[in-house]
Amino acid sequence: MSSSKLNRRQFLGRAAAGVGAGWLAAGARARTARAQAAVAGANERIVMGIIGSGGMGRHHMDRLKAMGVEWAAVADVYEPNLNEGLKIAGERAKGYNDYRELLDRKDIDAVLIATPEHWHHDHLVDTVRAGKDAYCEKPMCWSIEQGADMIREVKKSGRIVQIGMQRRSSPLIRDEVLPAFRDGVLGNVYLVQAEWYWNLGVNRDPNLPGKLDWDKFCGPAGKQEFQAIKFRHWRYYWPFSGGNETDQGTHLMDVVQWMMGVDQPVSAVQYGAVYVNQPTETPDTFCCTFEYPKFTCTWTLTYTTARWRNGWSILFHGTKASLFLTEAGYRIFDQINGWEEGLPKPRKATMPGGVTDTTPHLKNFLECIRTRKQPNATVEIGHTAVRPLHLANIALKKGGRAILADDGVTVRVACG
Repeated sequence: MSSSKLNRRQFLGRAAAGVGAGWLAAGARARTARAQAAVAGANERIVMGIIGSGGMGRHHMDRLKAMGVEWAAVADVYEPNLNEGLKIAGERAKGYNDYRELLDRKDIDAVLIATPEHWHHDHLVDTVRAGKDAYCEKPMCWSIEQGADMIREVKKSGRIVQIGMQRRSSPLIRDEVLPAFRDGVLGNVYLVQAEWYWNLGVNRDPNLPGKLDWDKFCGPAGKQEFQAIKFRHWRYYWPFSGGNETDQGTHLMDVVQWMMGVDQPVSAVQYGAVYVNQPTETPDTFCCTFEYPKFTCTWTLTYTTARWRNGWSILFHGTKASLFLTEAGYRIFDQINGWEEGLPKPRKATMPGGVTDTTPHLKNFLECIRTRKQPNATVEIGHTAVRPLHLANIALKKGGRAILADDGVTVRVACG
C-alpha cells in the first residue's frame, strides 16, 4: 500500500479560482465515493475456509453460517470429517486434503483453524502469511516458544486473529465480574482455586471408518506409530497436546490472570498421573500450584470423579468477600466465621447460565474483520493464557519447580 501527497499551486484570478473550486469538489466527491465503497465492502458477506472440520470445527461452522458467513472450502486429513464439513459448507464449497491448497484461494477472507494444538503454530502462521484473518482454537500453541513466534508473525502480517477463548467475550464476565475486581469489591485476593471435574473415559479400541492420512495428521509432531486411539484421543498424547492441563486450563487460567491483572506466573509445580484412562499419556488427574508476586493459584482437574460435582469453577478468596464463578453464573459471599449452619447465602448472585456460549465470541471476530479493530482474545492474550500451563507441564515432566524468567520465555527447573 502506498500514499502520495498532492501539492496545489495558488490560483490566480477568477477563472483559476473556479478551476480550484472544481478540483476541490471533485476531490470531495472522490473521498465520499471511497468512504461509501468502504462501508459497502464492510457489509459484504465474509467468505471463509476451515482447516480441521472435526466436531468443534463443525460446531463453529454452523454458528458462523447462521451469522451470514459463506463457507468456500474445507480442509481435513480425515475423509469422514472432510465430508461432514462439506455438508455444512454447501454444494459450492471445495474439499482439500492439503490445507495449503485452501490457503492459495484468493477468494477466502478468513480461516477457521480447529485442528489439534500441535498444528496450531504452522496453520496460523501460514494463514496470516497468506493474507487471511483467522479464528484459531485454543490452546493457541503447543509450547511457550511457539506462542512467542506466533505473536511475531501475526504482528508482521497485520491480520485479525481471534483465539477461541470465549470467556473473553462473555457479557457476564466482561460487564459484571470484571468490574467487581476493578472496584475492589473482594478486597485483596491472596488465593484463587480453579477446578474442573468430569467423568470421561477413553475408547481404547476406536473404529476409524474412512481414509486417514496419518503422516499429514502427525505433521510437526514428527513420525509417530499409528494407533487409532492416538487419533481419536490425540489430546491425551504428548506429541500432539499439552493434555487437559493446557486444553481446559487455558480457559480458567486466562480468567484468573485477567481478573487479577497479571500476565505471567513466577513459577509452577504440578503432580498428576493417568489413573484410569490408560494407555494414554497426559494425566487424567492433576493438581498445580502457581506462584504469582502477590497471590497463589491452584488448578485442579480430574476426569475420574463421581457425578456429584460436574464442570468448572473458579473461586477467588478475598479479604472482604469471595467470588464463585461457574458455567451457571457467579455468586459473591461475605466473610463468615464458620460452616456450622451450612453454606452461606450469597450477598449477590447472577445465574443466567451459558457463561461460555461461543456466539458473542464469534460475533466479535466477524465484527473485527469488518472494522479491523483488535478482537477480544488476541494472540498476545492467547499466549499469556496458556503459558502458565506449559510451565506446569515442564515442572511435571522434570519433577521440579519450573521458574519463568522475566522475558516470559526462558524456563529454569529447580529440582530437589
